[in-house]
Amino acid sequence: MDAKIDWSTIRLVAFDVDGTLYDQRAMRLRMLREIAANVMQTRSLTALRVLRTYRQLRESIGDDEIDGFEDVLIARTVKASGVDQTTVRSIVAEWMERRPLTHIRACRYPHVTELFAALKQKGKTIGILSDYSAGDKLRAMELKADHIVAAGDAGVGILKPHPRGLEVLMKQAGASPAETILIGDRIERDGAAARRAGAMALIRSSRPLDGWLHVSTYADPLFAPLFERSPG
Repeated sequence: MDAKIDWSTIRLVAFDVDGTLYDQRAMRLRMLREIAANVMQTRSLTALRVLRTYRQLRESIGDDEIDGFEDVLIARTVKASGVDQTTVRSIVAEWMERRPLTHIRACRYPHVTELFAALKQKGKTIGILSDYSAGDKLRAMELKADHIVAAGDAGVGILKPHPRGLEVLMKQAGASPAETILIGDRIERDGAAARRAGAMALIRSSRPLDGWLHVSTYADPLFAPLFERSPG
C-alpha cells in the first residue's frame, strides 16, 4: 500500500498509547524485573497470578465487545484467580497504573515529541484513544493532547475494536471520520476501530502489513509534510 496521506484534509490525529507512543516490549521487560523482585521479596505469586489473569481476560472481553467491561473484568478476575476484589483492584492499580509511570519516559519512542510539535504547528488537533487510563501516562512521557478518551470513561465503557471511543473522541474534537486518522499498533484493535468508525488507520509496525498503511518509526517520510514550513 502506498504510504501517502493528504495531511491537509486531516483535522484530528488520534493516537493509541500502549505500544504506539512507547515501546511496550521494553516496558514489559522492566516490569518483569520488578514483578520478579516482588515475588522474591513477598514469597508470593499472588500479584503475578492476578496480573496474568487480568490481562488474558481483558483481551477476551475486548474480543467479545462487552459493554460496561470494567466491572465484568474485575468480577471475572476475582473468580478465576481466587483473590478477593479489593486485592485485585489494588494489584491492578499498582502494577498496571502506578509502577509503569516510573519507566514510561525511558520507553517513549524516538521522534514522538517532534511529531506532536509539528502537528500543533500545522494546527492539527491531537487526540488520545486508549483502552487504559492515559492522562498520567501522557504527563510522565511529557506529552500533551487536546482530547483524551479512555475505554473506561463515562459514555464509552467498551474496549476497542468497538468504535464507540473513537466516535466520542471525534465528537469532542468536532472532526468528521473523513478528517480523522487513528495511529495505533494493532490492526485487530486500533485498525478495526478506525475502519468501523469510517476513519483512516495508520499502524506502527516494524514489518509491512498487507492492506494497511503503516510506519516503522515516527521519522518516516510519510510525516515529512507536517514538518514543512508554510510559505512566508
